[in-house]
Amino acid sequence: MRATAVRRTALAACAVSLTLLATACGGSSDTEAEGGKADQGGATSGSSSAPTTSAPTTSAKALTAAELETASLKQGDVAGHKITKTGPDDEIPEGGVTVDKAACLPVAHAMYGVAQKGSAATAKRKVLSEPKKADTKKPAGDLTDGDVEDVLRAAFDVTSTFIALHAYEGTAGPDTFVALRKAAADCAGGFTATVGGEPQKVVSVTEEKATGGDESAAWTLTAAGDGGDQFPISLVALRKEGTVATFYSVNVAAVTGRSVKLTGPTEVVAAQAKKLG
Repeated sequence: MRATAVRRTALAACAVSLTLLATACGGSSDTEAEGGKADQGGATSGSSSAPTTSAPTTSAKALTAAELETASLKQGDVAGHKITKTGPDDEIPEGGVTVDKAACLPVAHAMYGVAQKGSAATAKRKVLSEPKKADTKKPAGDLTDGDVEDVLRAAFDVTSTFIALHAYEGTAGPDTFVALRKAAADCAGGFTATVGGEPQKVVSVTEEKATGGDESAAWTLTAAGDGGDQFPISLVALRKEGTVATFYSVNVAAVTGRSVKLTGPTEVVAAQAKKLG
């Protein structure tokens, strides 16, 4: 994601997280009351297979736009997460992404949720994890400086995930998945993606363990910020028949300079995989 897009995501997520400080300081959340827990086996819980060089030959029928919307996550599907539909500002056309290494374009497209050739329908979601609870139940007026730092640390430790579901006809889905895995392997040494004139340097692409769907894969992308600081990005992809889902996650604390360990959005991926069947 380009630097300005990362900042926009971080600021938006931070604004939501700060409104949930009461949750961070204690008490139950409405999201937990609305939705049950998703399956705990996500796309980062098992072992991924080695990248394949050819796609399965099974021809799939693409889901319709209505079917894809039904299969997409909605509020309440994942406990402890706020889920919304994307808007016009989140849309990036196929030609709107350029890379300094042509082989890395499928990875850049997955980052920005851009559909590949053969896509028949698309649905996108934004998912924000609720802030973790700070270890204090004191009234606001009684908080010490240390207590305030704990509350702010919890408020910023939220993960924003951008989900793109693309329904493909025939073998286009498997072909797209194979192309993405090959591109990620070929671009392990990094690349630079540019959107709207704003470059985002990816220093490295490291494959992680993944399970889910008919095929799945996950990577940690190490990105460079404006000041040269590096932060992790999680990219997960899974395919179910002709539908390919990608999950692009950043942690607000990591983007704003705090040291955190970003893990893949396991519950989100598991819930989406379950809805895809």
